Amino acid sequence: MKTITILGSTGSIGTQSLEIAKKHKFKVKALAAHSNTDLLAGQVKEFGAEYACIFCEDKVNALKEALNNEDVTVLSGMEGLKAIAELDGVDIMINSVVGMVGLEPTLTAIAHGTDIALANKETLVAGGELVIRAASEKGVKIYPVDSEHSAIFQCLQGNKREQVSKILLTASGGPFFGKTRNELEGVTVDQALSHPNWSMGRKITIDSATLMNKGLEFIEAMWLFGLRPDQIEIIVHRESVIHSAVEYNDHSVIAQMGVPDMKIPIQYALLYPDRVDCPTKELSLTDYGRLTFAKPDFETFECLSACIKAVTAGGTMPAMVNGANEAAVAAFLDGKIDFLDIGRIVTSVLDEFESKPVTCLDDVLEADRTARAYAEKQINR
Repeated sequence: MKTITILGSTGSIGTQSLEIAKKHKFKVKALAAHSNTDLLAGQVKEFGAEYACIFCEDKVNALKEALNNEDVTVLSGMEGLKAIAELDGVDIMINSVVGMVGLEPTLTAIAHGTDIALANKETLVAGGELVIRAASEKGVKIYPVDSEHSAIFQCLQGNKREQVSKILLTASGGPFFGKTRNELEGVTVDQALSHPNWSMGRKITIDSATLMNKGLEFIEAMWLFGLRPDQIEIIVHRESVIHSAVEYNDHSVIAQMGVPDMKIPIQYALLYPDRVDCPTKELSLTDYGRLTFAKPDFETFECLSACIKAVTAGGTMPAMVNGANEAAVAAFLDGKIDFLDIGRIVTSVLDEFESKPVTCLDDVLEADRTARAYAEKQINR
């Protein structure tokens, strides 16, 4: 029996992780959520968690009331997330929070020697250099949960990393594949939230619509697998059956396939290297009939280009691009800016600022604050 903790337990990844935990009878020691006190309290009661953390500090009393005086330690805010990240007796921490908030708990868990199942892209996008170095020094394992990175991880098994030529990072293309910039004028929030294949949170779904999500995954893949930018090729694959592939020096390509269901990569991360029955349906290629592939439109979806330019520049630039995007997406969801303004704001960061070296966490946090402040000015002008 494994003992786990989950940051982001009320989100899509978190709830599916609990399904896996229930199936395999894991002990759930701690759960954390952003603001959904009722669902969090229900999860804590069902799984007997000893610790519960609500990130929104003004929701602490509501969480305590929802727990009905259960024998549970209630925490809040960033300090609460970090406290959960350094609990003793935990085999693996699932980090599925959204945004930069995931970076500090990841570093805390690594410092404590706890392995991580990582579904928080921003951890490696903003602080990849710090995270990978710290994990290497502490001997901590980071298991990717994103379907694409899990696929790459699976395709690498039994092969030598130095013989990898490149990876093929697949993208669904989001709801606006094939659209021109003119056609994206006036896109509504509801339209952008209508993803063709995956059920995700609002922020991640908007990132998928702008292809920012794929840009973040591009950066994440570089850090996870020790790759250069020129070793990653993005391919639009609308059916989301091939989750990614690896090409080796002999030009042999190994791909990982499956139905678009996150329980598969979640379970693989939690049970690695074992493979057991997963609560999802089998893949039938004949039901699909055909699989399609296309090149991404870098000009229309400029967030994708911005991410690649940012990681090529290195240093603090990925953190700045990410911070600007988080601010812009929040503004779009609130109706303050148009859909195409997201890409404009993210791209302008590259022209407005120069990258600086990353030597410590404060360098990343300051870059994030600077980019958010700049984005807010662009939003409110």
